Amino acid sequence: MNKNLHIEIYGQGKTIVLLHGWAMHTGIWRAFAKQLAQQARVVCVDLPGHGCSPLNQPFELAVIAAEIVEALDEAPCYWLGWSFGALLALEIARQYPEKVRGLVLLAGTPCFVNKLGWAGMDSALLESFADNLAINPQLTVMRFMAIQVFGLAQANALLPTIKASVAECPAPAPAVLQAGLGILKNQDLRPVLVGLHCPVLAILGTRDTLVPVAVAPHLQQLSAQVQVQIIEQGGHLPFLSHPEVTVRAVIDFLNAA
Repeated sequence: MNKNLHIEIYGQGKTIVLLHGWAMHTGIWRAFAKQLAQQARVVCVDLPGHGCSPLNQPFELAVIAAEIVEALDEAPCYWLGWSFGALLALEIARQYPEKVRGLVLLAGTPCFVNKLGWAGMDSALLESFADNLAINPQLTVMRFMAIQVFGLAQANALLPTIKASVAECPAPAPAVLQAGLGILKNQDLRPVLVGLHCPVLAILGTRDTLVPVAVAPHLQQLSAQVQVQIIEQGGHLPFLSHPEVTVRAVIDFLNAA
C-alpha cells in the first residue's frame, strides 16, 4: 500500500472500500465503518488533500481515482461512495472495471446538478458555496454540513457529532475545496453508469436536501444493474441518521452480489 494516503481497515470478510464526501475525511463515518466491519472487511481512505492524506497531484477526478486504486492495491472488491465519493466510485469503475465487484452509491448519483429529465440540485447552490469559500472556508464547510441534516428529526443531535468529526483534522485547502465543488457541478458520469456490468445499489433518503429522492427512477432507467433502496426520513447522511438500516442494506447487497 502507498503509505502517503491515510488508510484505516476494520473487520474481515468481503472487502468494501468507503470513499467519503466533499470536505470530509474518514472520521465522519468511523463509527459506521466499525458497525459494517462486524460483517465485512472495511477499508476507509482519506482522499488526497483531505484528513491525513497529503495532496501530491492535481485534485482531478481521474487523477484521484488512479491514486486511490494504486494506494490500496486491493483485489476486486466493492466500493461505496458517499456524496462526492459516489462520483469517485464511478470513475474508479470506469478506469478499473477489473477492480470492481459492485458499487454502492450512498446519497450520491452520477450527476449532481439538475438537468432536463434529471433530478438534481440547483447548480446555483454549488456556485454560492464556491463564492463563500473565498470569504470564510470554515463557515462555508459548516454551512454545508448543516444543510445535510436540515429538516431531520435528529438534526440537533447529529450536528455536534459532525462538528467533532470535522474538527479531528485540519480542513482541506481552499483550492482543494474549490476543485471538489467544480467536480460536483460539472461532472456527468451517467454514461459510465449505463456502461457498467457490475451490480449497483443506490441508497437515497426521502429528506435528502442535496440528492433528491426523485432521481430514483432516472437511475433505474439508465441501467438494469441499479437497485434502489429508499430510507424513509433519511437525509444526506443516512450512515449517521439511520446507521442500522444503512448497514443492513449494504450487507444484504454484498451477500447477494
